[in-house]
Amino acid sequence: MTNQKRIEVFRAKDAPGLMEAGAMEMKPMSDIQKDGLRRLVDAGYLAGDRVKILADVPGFNIAWAWLKKDYPLQLHSHNSDCMYLIVAGSLKMGTEELGPRDCFFVPAGAAYSYVPGPEGVEVVEFRQEGHFDFVNLTRNAAFFEKAARTISENAEHWKTANPPSGVPF
Repeated sequence: MTNQKRIEVFRAKDAPGLMEAGAMEMKPMSDIQKDGLRRLVDAGYLAGDRVKILADVPGFNIAWAWLKKDYPLQLHSHNSDCMYLIVAGSLKMGTEELGPRDCFFVPAGAAYSYVPGPEGVEVVEFRQEGHFDFVNLTRNAAFFEKAARTISENAEHWKTANPPSGVPF
């Protein structure tokens, strides 16, 4: 019997959410991080992003993420290398401002965060691992206080925002 290779098609409309797919594991957090994250969720944090796993085959994983305007992404790392492609919108990482078709690479274990631009940002994430962790590196209670205020200030906008690409998901 011959080993038949076959083409697989993955449809965005069928893509599961990040947590639904079981793709990301939250690593244990300190009490400050747990309390801070609870405050963010209570303020509406979960309305500020959307992540779908577009494809997951052995050795290859593609996720689409939309982070809305001013979404306070916590400083974190993953145990998997990741290449990011900005599809629409913009982001600021440190002093770098990136927009459509710009890419950035985050090696496994590297701490990073970024701030979505005024339209938010849509990125496609390419990983060789279908399962990865999220290590929260935010250790300052002041970050969570400021982030909760930012979420409250954006809550109404986040309810009606559309992805910067204009393609609904």
